[in-house]
Amino acid sequence: MKRGLTLGKYAPLHKGHQLVIETALAEMDEVLVIIYNAPETTNVPLNVRSNWLRKIYPQVKVIEAWDGPTEVGDTDIIKRKHEDYVINKLKVKGITHFYSSEFYGEHMSRALGTVNRLVDPQRKIIVISGGQIRENPYAFREYLHPFVYRDLITNVVFLGAPSTGKTTIAERMAREYNTVWMPEYGREYWEKNQIERRLSLEQLVEIAEGHLEREEKLLYRANKFLFTDTNAITTFMFSQYYHQSALLRLVEFANQCNSRYDLIFLCDTDIPYDDIWDRSGDVNRKTFQRQINTDLLSRKTPFFILSGDLDARVFKTKAILSKFQKYKSLPELFQS
Repeated sequence: MKRGLTLGKYAPLHKGHQLVIETALAEMDEVLVIIYNAPETTNVPLNVRSNWLRKIYPQVKVIEAWDGPTEVGDTDIIKRKHEDYVINKLKVKGITHFYSSEFYGEHMSRALGTVNRLVDPQRKIIVISGGQIRENPYAFREYLHPFVYRDLITNVVFLGAPSTGKTTIAERMAREYNTVWMPEYGREYWEKNQIERRLSLEQLVEIAEGHLEREEKLLYRANKFLFTDTNAITTFMFSQYYHQSALLRLVEFANQCNSRYDLIFLCDTDIPYDDIWDRSGDVNRKTFQRQINTDLLSRKTPFFILSGDLDARVFKTKAILSKFQKYKSLPELFQS
């Protein structure tokens, strides 16, 4: 039985890595991939990076090396650390071929007693390096699998009652950052399907489903940021407001929002109310706003309040985005 092994940080996983893995899959009966925790290299957590491998290559056995050596270099000490970790700590056995495109293929294959299977070491097939991609992954998106690229996008959502400026600022921020934005699908759906300005419980679920489907597609087109106008929490709040209940599927969509968005902004009611025919008045706007605010607090979901005119809101949003790093904690932002 031919059993192949390869390893790396996959920070992020790119076509060069995929060439190595796919070559091993084509040649081996079984393939193992060791993926290292690499906080000194990337903010993307190990479990996120390992899930890329599992989703793209479900037939591969993925081994997460949470306590693996972090040093990189062509020295005897560093080589021995990596060899000892793979052989004695992870206790990887029965390997017949070691796959890589790097210098360490020689010493690792020798230590494991395997064939040293080098794949494109001169980078003639895939002319890119992980370092280049890390500097600007959005400029090299053609080298990234859609699953990987999607997880590198910062998804920013604007919430608030009707007529609080969500659409205006989402569209404006997309222009500021040369990216795409996600319009509120619920408004489009409501205009086509409402009867006497009402929707059924089942239709509200359809709104959440449709919004999420469109949002997912836009994540693959975004440039660093996706700016989203409302989410399933808003739809859930409308369901509670008009029906005093919500179907379980809608509740699940709303709960997913707790971890789906990287930054949440709550647009304030301190701007003039736009009293168009499909809205229910400024009093209801303020009531609905209090309900959204309370719902976010009860979910223990961090959010920022945007007040003032459009320029003030844009200024605050850009200030927060300039400090934000995806997959890092938020406390320092709230202290500023």
